[in-house]
Amino acid sequence: MKRLDGKAALITGAARGIGLAFAEAYVREGATVAIGDIDLETAETAAARIGEAAFAVPLDVTDQASIEAAVRAVEARTGGIDILVNNAALFDLAPIVEITRESYDRLFSVNVAGVLFMLQAVAKSMIERGQGGRIINMASQAGRRGEALVAVYCASKAAIISLTQSAGLDLIRHGINVNAIAPGVVDGEHWDHVDALFAKHEGLEPGEKKRRVGAAVPYGRMGRAEDLTGMAVFLASAEADYVVAQTYNVDGGNWMS
Repeated sequence: MKRLDGKAALITGAARGIGLAFAEAYVREGATVAIGDIDLETAETAAARIGEAAFAVPLDVTDQASIEAAVRAVEARTGGIDILVNNAALFDLAPIVEITRESYDRLFSVNVAGVLFMLQAVAKSMIERGQGGRIINMASQAGRRGEALVAVYCASKAAIISLTQSAGLDLIRHGINVNAIAPGVVDGEHWDHVDALFAKHEGLEPGEKKRRVGAAVPYGRMGRAEDLTGMAVFLASAEADYVVAQTYNVDGGNWMS
């Protein structure tokens, strides 16, 4: 028997990167997975590649109507949501004196409000169904400490760690386990964007920041999306029944807590 047999999962921002790796891992473990993404075309392509156990759902986590429509769509397709992974997020950086309200509002609307109201909508669905569930939020090592150029992103991920604690303590009485994963530096499209921003603000050659941070990881390299899937499956499974309100570092040894 696979660890997620018969379970239905909704993963936000799952058309690519870490979210897509989670979707593939969940399907391998027996789950049906809804790939929620604002980029519906890419989400549909990803779902088709995974196979019949995956399907795409249009989802903009900054829009309450979109959140509620996505939850209803997954309920209609699967009978109910057992697992939510709040993965959708944005990144930006700037020195403190150059941060704009536009950048702040954009990051917090996705990284914090998007997680809160997505979590809320799915928690309501799980409570009404009465079978409990699993909610996994994506934090970051950036939420563990500040960085000179990354104030807003770091603050948004620190908020996720705190939100995970509060929601975990509140929702466990309904049989809903809320936990989080804090990745370190994970290679892929996301870090190509991050590297370009650091190159601009620190005067580096493209690729240099990525090289430096990869070399600094105690494990010896940057992470890959696949390095996170074991924790994502564990937290979604019955093996994590007694795990509540925790944030797990999966970062190659970058942060110890």
